[in-house]
Amino acid sequence: MEQIQSVDTNAASASRSAWIKWLVASLVVILNGYAVVMMYAGGEIAFALLDLVLVGTGVYVFLNKKTYAHRYIFPGVAGMVAFIIFPLAYTISIAFTNYSGANLLSLEHASAYHLKKTYKVKGGEFDFSLLDRGEQRFQLLLKQDGVSYISNPMQLWTNAELKSSSNSLAAKAEIKLVPFEGDAPAPEAPIREIVGHKSHLTAMSLLLPDGTQLSMTGMRKFAAQKPLFTHLQSGFTLKTGIQLSNPHILRNNETGQIMLPNMETGYFQYVNDENVFVGEGFAPGFVVNVGWKNFLRILTDPGIQGPFLQIFVWTVIFAACSVGFTLAIGMVLACLVQWDELRGRGFYRVMLILPYAVPAFISILVFKGLFNQNFGEINMLFDMFGFDKPEWYTSPMLAKTMILIVNTWLGYPYMIILCMGLLKSIPEDLYEASAMDGAGPIQNFLKITVPLLMRPLTPLLIASFAFNFNNFVLIQLLTNGEPDIVGATTPAGTTDLLVSYTYRIAFQGAGGQDYGLAGAIATAIFLIVGALALLNLKLSKVDKI
Repeated sequence: MEQIQSVDTNAASASRSAWIKWLVASLVVILNGYAVVMMYAGGEIAFALLDLVLVGTGVYVFLNKKTYAHRYIFPGVAGMVAFIIFPLAYTISIAFTNYSGANLLSLEHASAYHLKKTYKVKGGEFDFSLLDRGEQRFQLLLKQDGVSYISNPMQLWTNAELKSSSNSLAAKAEIKLVPFEGDAPAPEAPIREIVGHKSHLTAMSLLLPDGTQLSMTGMRKFAAQKPLFTHLQSGFTLKTGIQLSNPHILRNNETGQIMLPNMETGYFQYVNDENVFVGEGFAPGFVVNVGWKNFLRILTDPGIQGPFLQIFVWTVIFAACSVGFTLAIGMVLACLVQWDELRGRGFYRVMLILPYAVPAFISILVFKGLFNQNFGEINMLFDMFGFDKPEWYTSPMLAKTMILIVNTWLGYPYMIILCMGLLKSIPEDLYEASAMDGAGPIQNFLKITVPLLMRPLTPLLIASFAFNFNNFVLIQLLTNGEPDIVGATTPAGTTDLLVSYTYRIAFQGAGGQDYGLAGAIATAIFLIVGALALLNLKLSKVDKI
């Protein structure tokens, strides 16, 4: 009897677990379905697709018994797709576009922006006053050259009420004005009332007795305005007989000119009667595919090619020297603290590894103060001994030297830790045999220690090279890439690495952020670092064999 009750209890528990699992899965699907629809409606198709694929796959993996084993590795795979593969693919896709600070919108949004433009027509401007009739009711009194018009008392919604309620459509209603003479029938409301009801005042349209429409153009002004552009959805025929069938044809209502989207530059431009683009493009621009243009700019534009090659060479030198200096210092110090005759080895080990425990950004900022050209302790020492103060931040060579000094300080403890562990694997018999042959400490170090350490260290050194190749934090906090390269058409400095150069192009460009060019450079960095990773993998396999 007890056994039957136990079976029933287990079945009930399994049933509850199944219901809970399906309930949670349903909530996840509903919430993410809503998120996908909202992202798609907002034009973020790539992110909507990513969410749909990851959530759909996750629900299938966790609910299907056939994929039971995969549910343990799915979170890691999903994280890799969301935070590595997708950003990489998205960056590469941006590299083939003109996406920049001036070309952020889609073609539809850029067209809608131009259609919202207005221009003043005959009728002039009117000064207006907001008359307070009490109980949240107001009248508009407009004046121009001694002629006045007034509205009927009406309710105005505040900016907050208009934003949080469904009154936005009612706020856009036409308000008829009638001629008025004499003094104002009510006291004038203070300016704060106009500010508090600005959204409603801006949305409404005032209609004069002659049919002229007025809209708010300032805190105290209403003016007659009309849309600057008209959307010609049915096409247009130029004077030369050329038929235009572009779905985004805009006609300037003030001049009669025809404007079309230029799919090469990413801007709307006027066209002449021969359907040829003339004049400059009108901001804001829109995103278009430019093919290999950004990659060709890197290779052919002198203002980009020169700085890019200079920065690339410095990046390789910086990474190689950082690895070489930290390895040399770390290996020598590791051998010294492992020396049996050295007293207090534990204390020295702790002190030498201690810089590794300090966060890198703190150490970098400390060194930035030490190397200060006017008040830094290092330049004070030079001045104390009668030497000229080095210009650490204005001389390209000294700035690079300073960076290598700081990075060596930050990196040598890591090499000490590696070498100390690997030294334990070297048999003592080798050193005893070499001592019998008359070899000294230096010969032992060069002939035994270094060769035996280099083989297992090689993959780690390649990884260290790849890390320093993209050492963004050091450059950003210490020099910010300065001093700048003279003649560069993009923000580029003599101490920039490729990664910091990419960041400055993307976010610090004086002429606007150029995400497309930054994406092309980031793609080049990925290929270089990817090649290093493949080399690392190959060497690791060789090491195992």
